[in-house]
Amino acid sequence: MNNHTELALNGVPVCDTFAEAFTTVGTRIIVTALTESWVRIAAAEITGYATSVIACDAEAGVEKYLSSAESPDGRPGVSLMFFAFGQSALEKAVTNRVGQCILTCPTTACYSGYSSKDPEKNIALGSQLRFFGDGFQVSKKWGDRRLWRVPVMDGEFVCEDQTGTFKGVAGGNLLICATDQKSGLLATEAAVAAMRQVDLTILPFPGGIVRSGSKVGSRYSKLKASTNDAYCPTLQAQTTSELPEGTGCVYEIVIDGAAFEPVQQAMQVGLHTVCQQPGVLQITAGNYGGKLGKHHFHLKDLIDAAPA
Repeated sequence: MNNHTELALNGVPVCDTFAEAFTTVGTRIIVTALTESWVRIAAAEITGYATSVIACDAEAGVEKYLSSAESPDGRPGVSLMFFAFGQSALEKAVTNRVGQCILTCPTTACYSGYSSKDPEKNIALGSQLRFFGDGFQVSKKWGDRRLWRVPVMDGEFVCEDQTGTFKGVAGGNLLICATDQKSGLLATEAAVAAMRQVDLTILPFPGGIVRSGSKVGSRYSKLKASTNDAYCPTLQAQTTSELPEGTGCVYEIVIDGAAFEPVQQAMQVGLHTVCQQPGVLQITAGNYGGKLGKHHFHLKDLIDAAPA
């Protein structure tokens, strides 16, 4: 059982602990298409296999979908965010993903979603992908921005030359302990739906939810991370469990964002939402003793005020 002094929200125990997150390099791009259906297909493709930098080239997800009035070219669109631990790694991941998943997708176009005043903080988009045009590509000025028009079989793929990067925050998290799998899933889904309304954040795991929470290290020397046995309900009799009595399921929500504040806001919205759901026994968060990540999100700070 965990030894944290417990707080409470709506009668649900909340551990007096914190989530520990890391500084990353992030970017945002805008993808548009002829229809909303193709926007969603493009978004699903480019953000696939992008849950954790433990094994993926980047952490990525949908920030929000855009109406025709909100998008750069008057078509349906989506704002996507990507995070990695270095600018060169981020550039490689983003250009590879745009090239394989957006260039290939019917009717799409790709624009920068973040402008950096420092040219050194820009990464390539169309400036690399233009070579697919085999010399037939055309450069186009758009105000003070540069676009590339690459001929493809359904017309042209329009792609902005570069996009800016920023210092992001990755790894805000909530751990939701519930009586059973169904109750836990419904409660966590409710929290995810509310958290997705917070701008400048993404939830990179499948459907925004993690079932395979991890700890640092493993008894197998080749693994950097392994199952978080302290939070596995089936191991309560075999390990030092951190679970309250009656726990049959634990789900985690991981949040990445453009800065500390939006990640904190998403965590607050998620905490207040999940503590209104039936079957929730306890909320806690994952950290490494404060020794690895510089960003600490204390759960007690999220209780005090209702989310904006």
